[in-house]
Amino acid sequence: MKNFILITALLAAMTTHAQLQLPAQSPSAIVKQTIGLTEVEISYFRPSARERIIFGELLPYKEFWRVGANAATKITFSDDVLVDGKVLKKGSYSLLALPESNTWKLNWYTYTSTDWNDYVATEPVLQLQLPVNTRDKPLESLELHFQDITLDSATLLLEWERTLLKIPIQVQEQEQILKRIDRTLAGPSSFDYYFAALYLHESQTDLETALKYIQKVTSSKDALFFQVSREAFILRDLGKIAAAKTVAELALELSRKAGNKDFVRMNLKIINQ
Repeated sequence: MKNFILITALLAAMTTHAQLQLPAQSPSAIVKQTIGLTEVEISYFRPSARERIIFGELLPYKEFWRVGANAATKITFSDDVLVDGKVLKKGSYSLLALPESNTWKLNWYTYTSTDWNDYVATEPVLQLQLPVNTRDKPLESLELHFQDITLDSATLLLEWERTLLKIPIQVQEQEQILKRIDRTLAGPSSFDYYFAALYLHESQTDLETALKYIQKVTSSKDALFFQVSREAFILRDLGKIAAAKTVAELALELSRKAGNKDFVRMNLKIINQ
């Protein structure tokens, strides 16, 4: 009985300690930065030097390091980018470094796991050879951050102790931006008119204006079944029954071609009425 009581007490003590929350020695951090139109997010853990010599001693040269602590560092790009002039497709990546005194190899892997060891035997999608810069003052905790941000580029800095690496990142969005400018300055698109008509109709705000907007869409031979159907619904609600029936017959044909049974039923209802 005494042994049972002792074991129970030990288990209770272990549970209590497991629930104890203490400051992390290597706290997590998330860095977010927009470069042009591209969103970049870095998730990593920040170890501290704590009076230790890091590179060459705590982290031996020419041995893989996960560029952080606890788990694999993760960096995500919302669009394709150029990293040190090399193409990196949009997506999430993990980093492994091979530090040396004067240069580092920085390997980029498609992110699949929080365990950095999973990447060691894997072929990187990108490998960089970067020169090591020296900081004037030592930095206590590992830091990844951006500077020199322009409309289409930024520099990702990796800093710890007296080591500083600069990773140039560039986005190629000029063509995409110019197309957006041309599209916007050309005026509203057919879908802009469609959604405006949809709102005015569903809210019963202004049916005449809703009809004017939807007819800007349906006047095109490329109008879709749900757009032509919307014109029929608006005409019906305006009491323009003959016109509603004519448009509904066209919408019925388009809905059947599209295989949309819901719109087939709705247009048949208008025609039968």
